[in-house]
Amino acid sequence: MYYKFNGITQRLAGSSPHAAYFPQGLKPAAPVEPAPLIFATPTRLATEHGSHGSLQMPSYLGKNRVPELQKIFQKPDGLPVYLKGGYSDKLLYRITMALTIGGVIYSLVALFMASQPHKK
Repeated sequence: MYYKFNGITQRLAGSSPHAAYFPQGLKPAAPVEPAPLIFATPTRLATEHGSHGSLQMPSYLGKNRVPELQKIFQKPDGLPVYLKGGYSDKLLYRITMALTIGGVIYSLVALFMASQPHKK
C-alpha cells in the first residue's frame, strides 16, 4: 500500500503509486539547456589543426612558464623558497618582519598602559 501526507488532515493517507512518488504535483525534472560560458573561449576548437599540422594553443593562454619557475625555486642554493624571488621578495620579507615586531611592541606598550591605574 502507498501513503502520502494529507495537508488538510495532517496525517498519512492511502494513495495511488503515482501520487505517492510525485506528491503535491511535483513532476520529474525536465532537461534544461546549459547556461552560456562566462569565461573566455578559444577562437578555434581543440580538434582543429594549425597550418603546420599540429594542435595550436589558444592565444590567451600565453607561454608556459612553469618549467622556468621550477628551475628557479628548486635550485639547491640554501635559500628558503620565500626569498628566492630576488630583491622584491627580500624587501617584502623585511617589511613584514618589521611590521610584526612593531605590532608586538605596540601591543605590549598598550597592555602595560592598560594595567596601570589612572592617576587623579
